[in-house]
Amino acid sequence: MAMINWLGYLIKTIGRGAAWLSLMMTVCTVVVVVLRYGFDTGAIPLQEAVVYMHGLLIMLGLSYTLQQDSHVRVDLLYSRFRNESRDTVNLVGHLVFMIPLCVLMTLSSLDYVGASWRIMERSSEVGGLPGIFLLKTCIPVAAILLLLQALLEVVTITHKKLGSNG
Repeated sequence: MAMINWLGYLIKTIGRGAAWLSLMMTVCTVVVVVLRYGFDTGAIPLQEAVVYMHGLLIMLGLSYTLQQDSHVRVDLLYSRFRNESRDTVNLVGHLVFMIPLCVLMTLSSLDYVGASWRIMERSSEVGGLPGIFLLKTCIPVAAILLLLQALLEVVTITHKKLGSNG
């Protein structure tokens, strides 16, 4: 149980940290606009930093969003279900779709990320940021975090179902 709590805390901490990237993106975008239109100068590294932060925000926020049950749902029936039925739908969804997808994302991204690390991939823009390989590393990291959160959800739902039936 301590491991489950620790993983939940880790995902929450990463998610809350990633949320601050939205504020940083806003500030950087304002600076880019002021530089461009107020001083007629570009800021390619700052523009790329906004793109990097956007990628990090999405990739590192996936598992936190699942943890908070804040993913967007387009449904006709789910919202009308009782909690027990919702739990069953979520359990099946995690086991049949989410977990296999996370495993596939992790495994299929490893060569892609490895190739980027081998050449220490950097921006193709003159004056751009050098760490594209670091950003690409977030693909398997995000998939693993999402997998861990999906497993935590499965454990939680199963524990709830067993507790209510036992």
